[in-house]
Amino acid sequence: MTQDLDATFAALADPTRRAILAMLLEDDMAVTDVAEPFQMSLAAVSKHLTVLTVAGLISQEKRGRVKWCKLEPDALRSAAVWMQGFGQIGGIDLDAFEAFLDQQHLTDPDMKKAVRSHDQDGRDS
Repeated sequence: MTQDLDATFAALADPTRRAILAMLLEDDMAVTDVAEPFQMSLAAVSKHLTVLTVAGLISQEKRGRVKWCKLEPDALRSAAVWMQGFGQIGGIDLDAFEAFLDQQHLTDPDMKKAVRSHDQDGRDS
């Protein structure tokens, strides 16, 4: 369980990965669409996706020639259970997590750009 928690918290520690999770809250996305709003190479975004996949926060699958990413909503359960052990944290609330990610967008320029681009493309409906 410790390795799972380490992987989860390490994945959530990076603002780019949190932005990717925010983008995937609405729908599955192709890897190229995930990479589009970021000012980094596709290879760099793929490394972020690998970290998220290893942590179990997302899954990736090939559909034809396209690799798709999907949010795994139950993946934060073990982290939530661990935090509940301190008596300070209630059950995980994905709406609150989404609000937290939205708040992060207000302070991180890359996250703002990624989410703004995602919203403008109409993939959030």
